[in-house]
Parts: sequence; C-alpha cells; structure tokens
Amino acid sequence: MAFKTLDDMDVRGKRVLLRADLNVPFRDGKITDLTRIERHAPTISELARKGARVIVVSHFDRPGGKRVETMSLRPISAALRDVLGLDVFFADDCLGPIAEDAVARLEPGQVLLLENTRFYGGEEDNDPEMARQLAALADIYVNDAFSSAHRAHASTDGITRHLPSHAGRLMQRELEALSAALENPDRPVGAIVGGSKVSTKLALIGNMLEKVDVLVIGGAMANTFLAAQGVGVGRSLQEPDMHETAREILAQAQARGCEIVLPVDAVTATEFRPNPPTRVVPIAEVPADSMILDVGPATVEALKARLPALKTLVWNGPLGAFETPPFDAATVALAHAVAEATSAGHLRSVAGGGDTVAALKHAGVVDQISYVSTAGGAFLEWLEGKVLPGILALESLDGVIIPS
Repeated sequence: MAFKTLDDMDVRGKRVLLRADLNVPFRDGKITDLTRIERHAPTISELARKGARVIVVSHFDRPGGKRVETMSLRPISAALRDVLGLDVFFADDCLGPIAEDAVARLEPGQVLLLENTRFYGGEEDNDPEMARQLAALADIYVNDAFSSAHRAHASTDGITRHLPSHAGRLMQRELEALSAALENPDRPVGAIVGGSKVSTKLALIGNMLEKVDVLVIGGAMANTFLAAQGVGVGRSLQEPDMHETAREILAQAQARGCEIVLPVDAVTATEFRPNPPTRVVPIAEVPADSMILDVGPATVEALKARLPALKTLVWNGPLGAFETPPFDAATVALAHAVAEATSAGHLRSVAGGGDTVAALKHAGVVDQISYVSTAGGAFLEWLEGKVLPGILALESLDGVIIPS
C-alpha cells in the first residue's frame, strides 16, 4: 500500500485535525502510563512547529455514546501539555458550537484537544454526518493512531472522505516497522507466539505459517500442541477440543516449510501462586499432579541459540505466566537475548500486544527492541493478515510505498 506523510503537506496556517489515541490507563484519578501520549508528541510538535493549528481528537474508554464525566479527556489535556512543553487548550465538546468556537480562536502553532469522540454514538457507528462535522473543523486530516486503525469509526474512516488524509509520524513508524517485519522482511524470519489459548490465535498462527520460517509457540498454547501429540501435561491449562486443530497446524507448517518449535522442558508447580515450590522437568516427564507454568532453561538456551541465524523476529505473547514470579524467568532471559542481538545489529525485532509490552518493560529492554507496538488489537489484526479500515482509508497512489 501507499500513503502520504507529513512530508507531503504544507501546514502553515492550516487547521490540521490529528486523530490520536489518548486512551491511557488511569488509577485513583491519575495517569499511570504516559507512553501513548509520549509517542504522539513528535507528530504534534512537528505540526505546531511548522505553524499548523493542531486540533487533536481521541476516544477514551467506552462511554456508550453518552457523556460520562469520568471519561472526559480534560485531565489528559494537562498531561499532553506537560509532555509537549506547549500550551494545550481544551474544548468541552468535539462537535457543534463549542468545538467550532475553540477552533476559530486557535492561532498557528497552538494545540487544541477536543472532548471524547465516543460521547457521540455516531463515532463507533461511523456516522457520515458526524464525520462531516468533524471534517468541517479542519483543512487537513492526519491519523496518528494505528492502535485505533482496526476500527471503521467516524474519526478514523469516515472523515477521510472529506479531507486530504495523511499518516502521522507514529502511524508511519508503525506501518514501516510491521512491513519490514512481515511484508518485506530480511530472512530468515522467526516469530514467537504465546498466550493461553490456541482458539484465540488461530488466524494469527495461520498467517504466521505463510510469513515466517520458524514459529516458536509458548505459554499455555504450547500445552495444547504438546497434549495433541500425546505428551502428558498434568493439570496444565490446555484446550482438549483444539487437539485436532493443533495437529492440522503442525501438518500445515511441515507442508509449508515452516518449523514449529515447542518447549523441551518446563518449570512446574502443584499450585499457581507467587514463588511456590517448583520443579524443572523434561517436557515428557511432567508430573500428573503439576502444572506447566513456564518453559525451562533448556528451552531458553535452545531459543537463544537460534537467534544468530535469524534476521527478523516478531514477538507476541510471553513464554510463561510472567506476571507471577518465578514464572517470568524464561521470558525475561529471552527478552535480554533478543535485545542484545538487536543492539548488536544482527536482528530486527518487532514486538506488540499488551502482555508482550508489559513483559518487555518488566525485563527492562523496551528501548532495545527495534520497534514495540502499543497498538493492542490493531497489532494483533495486522499479524492475522486483516485489512485495517483506518489504514485502508489512508491509501494514496502518490504516497509513500509500503511493499505488500
């Protein structure tokens, strides 16, 4: 596909409506993670520096098409101001006279944040009239919210029918990183897919079989594949009704020349809690009264030994129950090895998904991975090979080419 970027626009004095994702986590009335705001800062700052009147729109939480004061973006405007180091004005609505008046008062180089787009049901319905009203506020549209690109909403899809549309810097980085990892990668390509259930990642696994040379399956998903081959997994979480599907996946992988890698040993315990007594056993010797809660050290060493042969790695899902010590050990050890290979220039690494990002932060290596996506559902749908409406809406025949 191809899309236009900030390089393709003259924004001085123009009203630029920027779709961001400011759906940040709150606890006790305070933002607990500024990552999403920080990642939008380069785009907003560049537009302001070039003299644009920057109008930021975003959803927040799920108000169900009505005004919910606890889901207002007003508190986020202060955080956005602190991150940008610029004055950020706030409008108490995203449509109508309040929004229109706030936009009319905006000077070149200034930033305005509009209220939660999901206070209107038309946002999630991709209502043409809401899209038209949003577009009337601006001269140019910039989508910088890859994390919302899997939704065909008024502020991500409908609005592009009314305004010249471009990708922001964060959107551009995300698309280029994912394209380099899966659409036009340096080979060999490996993927790590973890998680609890095969059933929730069938589409992802199916697409990976077409894209990668080596597929590592971890987490409780691996238990299902092991059990499907007659390996006893004790009381481990698994999906008996997915055994036949697992065997079919293994057969498909062999036919396509994609090697599937499963654990060769495991860290087991008889109860799932922090720091219980554990045993490391070969994968064929899991006690009947125990659960597999992490892959073992032999598996980690085998995976680390494969890294020098790979040029590209995509990672989605931890190897074990990393939130509960000591079952974070394998994920942390492999994360450090991936980070070292990336920092040394031997490996392009792309990771994403909520648990994966949390695990990499826990390991302290987020900044050493080539690209870490915070996009959540959009990242997963991209890995599944789905067409994302918000990306499709940005396609331009004379824009930057993303090979497919």
